[in-house]
Amino acid sequence: MKQIVLPGGESVPALGLGTWCIGDERKLRGEEIATLQLALDLGLRLIDTAEMYGEGRAESLIGEALLGRRDEAFIVSKVYPHNASRRDAVAACERSLRRLRTEHIDLYLLHWRGSVPLQETLEAFLALQAAGKIRHFGVSNFDLDDMREWAALDGAAATATNQVLYNLGRRGVEWDLLPWQRARSMPLMAYSPIEQGRLLRERKLIDFAARHGFSPSQAALAWLLAQEDVIVIPKTGQRQRLRENLAAAEIQLDAAQLAELEHLYPAPRGAVPLAML
Repeated sequence: MKQIVLPGGESVPALGLGTWCIGDERKLRGEEIATLQLALDLGLRLIDTAEMYGEGRAESLIGEALLGRRDEAFIVSKVYPHNASRRDAVAACERSLRRLRTEHIDLYLLHWRGSVPLQETLEAFLALQAAGKIRHFGVSNFDLDDMREWAALDGAAATATNQVLYNLGRRGVEWDLLPWQRARSMPLMAYSPIEQGRLLRERKLIDFAARHGFSPSQAALAWLLAQEDVIVIPKTGQRQRLRENLAAAEIQLDAAQLAELEHLYPAPRGAVPLAML
C-alpha cells in the first residue's frame, strides 16, 4: 500500500475509508462492521469519521468494529465548529473518545471554520495533544485564505493536513490551495473522491474506464492516488465495494491515460471558491 508522510514524519496509507452515513441504519450494521474489519485485514487502516456523522453513530460503530484491534487503525475524527472553543473542543473530544472506545484519536480536525477564533481552536488542539488525547491535528474545508491565517498562529506548524472536497470534477484546489500545501509538505486529504457516486454515472468516465479495463470508481480513485501527496478516503459500508476500491491502489495510470482524463476533466484556469459538500 502506498504511504503518505505527514509533516511530523509518520506515514499513513494513501487510501483510507470514509464513514459518512455509516451507522445510520440498523439493518446495515453487520455489513458495515464487517467492512471496517475487512479494511484492517486488507491494510486500509486509515478510517475517517466525525462527531457530525449521525451525531456520533458512525464513531460508535467504529468503536465496536475495532474492539481488540485499535492498534491496527489510524483514526481521523472531526469536531463541529460550534464545539471548537477551548473548553468545548476538549469536551467534544472526550465524547468522541468514549464513542470510539479509545484513549486517543490519531488525527483530530476542525470540520469547517465557524465563529470560534482559530487561535482558540488551535490552543484546544495543542492542549489535547499535550494530554495524549490526540496525536496529530489539522483542519478541513479551509480555503487558501483560511490556511494562511491558520498557519500564522503559534503552534500551527505541526498541522498534519487539510481535508477538502477534491475529485476529477472538483479540481479547484489545484489552482492555489494544493500548491500552497505542497510547498509546505502538507498532504491534502480528499473527501468524496467519487462525488458521492455522481461521477460514476457520467458517460465520459464510464466510457474511459471501459476502454482501459477497470471500473469508473477505480479510474477516479487511481487518478487521485497517482499524486504523491494526496490521501483519498472513499466512503463505503460494503465489503464488495471496499475490495473494488482497494484494487484502485494497484492501478498505475500511464501518461496517455492521465492525459485523456485531463482532457475529459480539465484543470481550472483561474481561482474558484472552495467547493464543499
